[in-house]
Amino acid sequence: MDGPLSGIRVLDVATLFAGPLAATLLADFGADVVKIEHPNGDPVRSHGAQRDGVGLWWKMLGRGKKSVTLYLGAPQGQEIFRRLVTDADVVIENFRPGTLERWGLGYSELRALNPGLILARVTGFGQIGPYARRPGFGTLAEAMSGFAAITGEPGGPPTLPPFGLADGIAAQATAFAIMTALRARDADGRGQQIDLAIIEPILTLLGPQLIAYDQLGELQPRMGNRSSNNAPRNIYRTADDGWVAVSTSAQSVAERVLRLVGRPDLVEQSWFGSGAERAAHADELDAAVGAWIAERKTEDVVRAFEQAQAAIAPVYTAAEIMTDPQFQALGTIAELPDDELGRIKMQNVLFRLSETPGRIRWTGPPLGAHTAEVLGRYGVDADRLAELRAAGVVR
Repeated sequence: MDGPLSGIRVLDVATLFAGPLAATLLADFGADVVKIEHPNGDPVRSHGAQRDGVGLWWKMLGRGKKSVTLYLGAPQGQEIFRRLVTDADVVIENFRPGTLERWGLGYSELRALNPGLILARVTGFGQIGPYARRPGFGTLAEAMSGFAAITGEPGGPPTLPPFGLADGIAAQATAFAIMTALRARDADGRGQQIDLAIIEPILTLLGPQLIAYDQLGELQPRMGNRSSNNAPRNIYRTADDGWVAVSTSAQSVAERVLRLVGRPDLVEQSWFGSGAERAAHADELDAAVGAWIAERKTEDVVRAFEQAQAAIAPVYTAAEIMTDPQFQALGTIAELPDDELGRIKMQNVLFRLSETPGRIRWTGPPLGAHTAEVLGRYGVDADRLAELRAAGVVR
């Protein structure tokens, strides 16, 4: 067994970024994932940072997957894809709704070939509704979900994250949906179709905003790094130009912080016993905490907070993450061999299982590295492969 999902076969025909990341999460725990790429390559290969012409994002997103080139827009590619589907457990796709149907590869056609197939369809707006055929990316979900509206400084513009937040959340939701569908199939043997709209999973992580609006008519304002539920809660600058994050979600922690910074008088205030009322006095609390932190180096601030059993964390860049002893103890950063780049480091699997742990089996492979191997299992011999290459169906 090469992981708890060993024996689960996944065809990843999705791009940028939620669908492919869901497939990566499955591959990390042993699923046999075949990445079907356009003969020109998945767009992520040229997206973001490169080293010697090799896409670094691909090395992470393509890890544990076998790269097969196949142009699904050509009848020959569609015929081969149908062969691959016959013994697959899962197909993950993010084409615009109607595209697979136009190619004769809709769920009804695929299910006729394989009744147990699970088709995960990951799109910006879902398969139905007035926006279904719009181009959809995570940025639009971050805007429409309410995330951007509550992010940023008071009086400033709504703020988008500088990374694929909604895509990442949708990827984990997709992986969960697939596992749920596989569990349901255990009971009756039937596959099903998953319709996941990227605009939806991020809503769940935003907490009670919808309920508060429904019941109270309240809209959460932009508050920068502050919270409406507790204070002090902010980012503070240290004497050596570092930054630390402080959180006081628990009343006892808030009391410890203010006593640590020499302001027990504030703890005695009548309003201090409520998180919401502390938030209303955030200016006063931030001034007290910020002044104390500003006089001390980051290392000293963190040590003092730890001794006081108060919650704090330094603000890290990738450089600090790589050397932090907690991340090292957890094995959060994996170092792996790579045929193109030598040895590389990247985030490890999402969690640790005591009995059936996952692992990164290999980094994102070169384009089409497994085309001959995989298609050969479905009757595509060397001569036929040469014909397909000449026709531009594979590379």
